[in-house]
Amino acid sequence: MLKRRSLLAAAAATLLFSAVAQADYKDEYTVSTVLPSAFPWGQAADKWVELVKERSDGRINMKIYSNSQLVSGDQTKEFSAMRSGLIDMSVGSTINWSPQVPELNLFSLPFLMPDYAAIDAITQGEAGEAVFAAIKKRGVTPLAWGENGFRELSNSKLTIDEPADLDGLKIRVVGSPLFQDTFTALGANPTQMSWADAKPALTTGAVDGQENPLSVFDVARIDQVGQKYLTRWHYMADPLVFAVSNSIWDQFSAEDQALLKQAAIDAGQWEIEKSRSEIDATLAAIKERGVEVTELTDEQRDAFMKATQSVYETWTPRIGEDLVKQAQEAVANRNQ
Repeated sequence: MLKRRSLLAAAAATLLFSAVAQADYKDEYTVSTVLPSAFPWGQAADKWVELVKERSDGRINMKIYSNSQLVSGDQTKEFSAMRSGLIDMSVGSTINWSPQVPELNLFSLPFLMPDYAAIDAITQGEAGEAVFAAIKKRGVTPLAWGENGFRELSNSKLTIDEPADLDGLKIRVVGSPLFQDTFTALGANPTQMSWADAKPALTTGAVDGQENPLSVFDVARIDQVGQKYLTRWHYMADPLVFAVSNSIWDQFSAEDQALLKQAAIDAGQWEIEKSRSEIDATLAAIKERGVEVTELTDEQRDAFMKATQSVYETWTPRIGEDLVKQAQEAVANRNQ
């Protein structure tokens, strides 16, 4: 009888603790993204929110704020806002978070990942675990990987299939010093500007070209602002990260932490498979609109890789030599 009472008391205490913990949950959690639902990035966030609501029976509600509106459009401030608790959750970009997490510059190293198998070898291996540990250490809990895709190069001037073709071209790049160094090494004139400023600049010819995933080129109709030449050079890929602010993460019960994480993993895998399966159709649509698409041979890609080796010399110490080596080994062994 005493044992039974003890068990009942323990069960009651567990239920009470769970009820108290859930009573502290927010009515709604903010989820920040850069791109909305028209893009795979936004669809990844949509799927996460959907799965969490379904699996929690509506106990955990998440609301998406796209276009970086929680940080007044400045996507590079998203990670800092999460770390300070101003944003609860995010499906974020490794590029945008790299100013606060130097290890994330790994994915921006030029020509490190030639194919999807290379991306997966890094994210799903020791290098990916090390990157997640670096994010966690800086105040944000990473849960799963998504995908923004390979960033390809477009311009309004000429076909680009060798480094010399970039000589003097004004290329709009995102706000990362590594991107500046990459395009400078290739002889281009990199120009940092927001996307809001980029489209008018492309229209007027203030800049000659830009680099973005095919999904962005397609949905944003970049071909309508003079970008008639597209080179698929796979020079870098931008994995997405499903994450929660550490201060928010610690408020969830262990069961709900597991729920949030598994939902993120499932949403990420769903989005990755969907994004990759749509590439051929997206490419066909771009070609139908009159864009000349150049596919680099292995030899041509090697020429670009050799031209950007100085970027590795500069950035490997900042990213971490062990991490870069882990990633390079994972890529080299990806098909074994």
